[in-house]
Amino acid sequence: MNDCECDSAAEGSKKEPKVFSGSSNPVLGAAIAEAAGVPLGRAKVGQFPDGETIIKLEDDVRGRDCFVVQSTCPPVNQNCMELFIFIDCLRRASARRITTVIPYFGYARQDRKAEGRTPITAKLVANLITQAGAHRVLAMDLHADQIQGFFDLPVDHLTAMPVILKHVQSLGLGDTVVVSPDVGNVKQSNAYAERLGTSLAVIEKRRIAGDVIKASRVIGDVSGKTVLMFDDMITTGGTAAEAIKILRKHGAKKFLLAATHAVFAEPAVERLLEVGVDWICVTDTIPLREGVRERLPQIQVLSVASLLGDAIRRIHYNQSVSAMFANGIVARGSM
Repeated sequence: MNDCECDSAAEGSKKEPKVFSGSSNPVLGAAIAEAAGVPLGRAKVGQFPDGETIIKLEDDVRGRDCFVVQSTCPPVNQNCMELFIFIDCLRRASARRITTVIPYFGYARQDRKAEGRTPITAKLVANLITQAGAHRVLAMDLHADQIQGFFDLPVDHLTAMPVILKHVQSLGLGDTVVVSPDVGNVKQSNAYAERLGTSLAVIEKRRIAGDVIKASRVIGDVSGKTVLMFDDMITTGGTAAEAIKILRKHGAKKFLLAATHAVFAEPAVERLLEVGVDWICVTDTIPLREGVRERLPQIQVLSVASLLGDAIRRIHYNQSVSAMFANGIVARGSM
């Protein structure tokens, strides 16, 4: 970086950052801006009669550090396209630096070629974000850590673990055991077990079809205990439902299901109602689908706005993001 660029960066950091929200989760966007201590940026997001998205900034962003909050949740393609357009709009309005704040990253499960003649769409979306003009990415609980490497940009990967842990500890659940619903979830489940000071059990399972999971056996003691299951997302509820069925057979009494992203695609609600879950806690990275709260009154939505707002302040002032998690819960791959 030459002297002129250094002076420009220093001057830009003296200005308050601008936080804008896309239309995928405006409530969270406003909460993040409040947590970051800045007014929510003004922008109009609309559509032409033919369905094309149009965005018009109503704030001056020239030379400013800008953050655009947009979860690429359903409708996934529409929200992705809106994000690309928002980035391009900020770039053409001469923003100094553009950080995409993606509380939920859609297409994350398409992170590899599971079989022949299929795409790696997570990499494609990462490329499109880069090509649109983003300079940095702030994400939360990506489905797979390696997705960070799909971006040719710095990525700050946060975890909602502190928010979820605080809520679970406040419930006073007594004799508990953390259960990993599959072998691939063991690392995350073990981290929760260590911080909660409880034991860990693992369910061995196999996937019969894309939305059909078959649990086979439990490794560990769950008899008479309250089971705690943690995952990055609840999509169709198949993993949790099959896990609860086999855990009941092994004597588990009550069940808490916690996840960062409340996708709740069909038939998740029906499956969770059928097996009976005592507590469900999710975060607000995705707005709850219509009717979910009414049909699942045991659900509790926790906010990650303070985490993301703090991260935005730290990124803007070139401070460590990992330092947010001073109690040993580290940001997952922060730069």
